[in-house]
Amino acid sequence: MMGTIFTVFIKEIIDNIRDRRTLASALIMGPIFGPVLFSFVINLSVERSLESAEKTLELPVIGQEYAPNLLRYLNSRNIDAVDGPEDRGAAMDAVKTGAHDVVLVIPEEFGEQLADMVPAKVEIVADQANNDADRDARRVRNALRGYNQQLAGLRVVARGINPMALRPLNIDEVDVSTPSGRSAMLLGMMSYFFIFAALMGGMYLAIDTTAGERERGSLEPLLSLPVTRDQLILGKIGATCVFMTLSLALSLVAFYFALGFMPLERLGMTPNFGPGVVLTALVIFLPFILVGSALMTLVASFTKSYREAQTWLSVVLIAPTMPILIVSILMLRPRTEFMFIPSLSQHLLLVDMVKNEPINSLHVAISVVSTLVIGLILTWVCARLYRREGLLG
Repeated sequence: MMGTIFTVFIKEIIDNIRDRRTLASALIMGPIFGPVLFSFVINLSVERSLESAEKTLELPVIGQEYAPNLLRYLNSRNIDAVDGPEDRGAAMDAVKTGAHDVVLVIPEEFGEQLADMVPAKVEIVADQANNDADRDARRVRNALRGYNQQLAGLRVVARGINPMALRPLNIDEVDVSTPSGRSAMLLGMMSYFFIFAALMGGMYLAIDTTAGERERGSLEPLLSLPVTRDQLILGKIGATCVFMTLSLALSLVAFYFALGFMPLERLGMTPNFGPGVVLTALVIFLPFILVGSALMTLVASFTKSYREAQTWLSVVLIAPTMPILIVSILMLRPRTEFMFIPSLSQHLLLVDMVKNEPINSLHVAISVVSTLVIGLILTWVCARLYRREGLLG
């Protein structure tokens, strides 16, 4: 029996090695797309954030003549005042149209209010739906808070009061996170790309060995061979597993090298994603390979054409990421019961590894066993499906 399954397995491997679309999906699209996109987005975001924090911000200010001391303070915070719109209404129009990201409005009575010891009003006009504008507005807001504290300190000193009297509490925040732990918040997204790469690596093979053969009319001659249908489907699923594993392994290696080009250290992050973690991650994700292969083969077996199979399997590409997305949005802490859910359990274990935290052996055991059981059940369902008389229709 094993020899027959191996023969079918080799036949499917050889047939799909000749298929450029399958090879492109398994060796390029799946494993390379994720690391390249991830690296590009992270580098762009980090560079823009650091550049924005370091560069001088040119701030349009209305009413500069009413607050010269404030402008000098802003200048010390690397914020240069420039001529702004004529009035508050013009400032709002300029921000709405994108002519300015943020405008500071200083009213004429600003100096009088300060002299009378009443809160002096200033306005920050910005479009908070615009990320760049919101970032600049936060920078101006923080500078104004610093000026506010400076003025308050000078006032109490003028009255012979220790400025520390304004700070009855001295709050120190103790951050117990590690550079690896901080990087996990960002690198946890790698699970999406690993799952995507694995499924993309086997998708076209799963379609070709089911709906593709039915559409070409090559399935009927195959079923007439002295091979049981169970052996046939096991060989097909095995071949799909090989392509999925290859795609996953290439994706892991590609991410390993891509992380070396990401400026994470500038954000205080040190990813724990060395060769040992890469190998461990591959082993942890292997049970999911069986689930993905059997699920795609099962879904594709119900379709009548190659195009229909592509449509349905595009849903399969998204479905495994939904539990991860839900847990991430709700910010739920890892639980033992989560380890029974394929894809989610692998994601949570990967996050622990990236954070360089001890991995719960019970969680690993539950993840591996439960995912394998689900994969075997799906494989059994596929085998039952292939015994149907109406398979060729």
